[in-house]
Amino acid sequence: MRGGPERALVGLGALAGCLGVALSAAASHVTGGGTLEISARFLLVHAPALIGVAAGAATGLLHRAAALAAGAILVLGLALFSGDLAARALRGAALLPMAAPAGGILMMAGWLLAALSAVIGGRRAA
Repeated sequence: MRGGPERALVGLGALAGCLGVALSAAASHVTGGGTLEISARFLLVHAPALIGVAAGAATGLLHRAAALAAGAILVLGLALFSGDLAARALRGAALLPMAAPAGGILMMAGWLLAALSAVIGGRRAA
């Protein structure tokens, strides 16, 4: 990996994977765990995506600045969306007003920016 931001994205991706597994297990033990399972699924799907975005930024496959921005937006969106669903399932209250919709919109924006970083491309190999 190139540097700090890429390493941070890899670490956050690994943390998302860990939380996804934990919430999947918890969902099987709570009444009405469907909402918690959705939260877990989003964490598990985005975990390797964050690691991939970091790798693409580090290797030059993706435009570095755009890819790192996409990763940050994905992390924020994932935290809001999955965090809100988990909070509703586990404590019966929203994380913040409109957290899930805002998180969903941020994740969509992050994915679009990741696609743009691929179209722009990174540094060229000599």
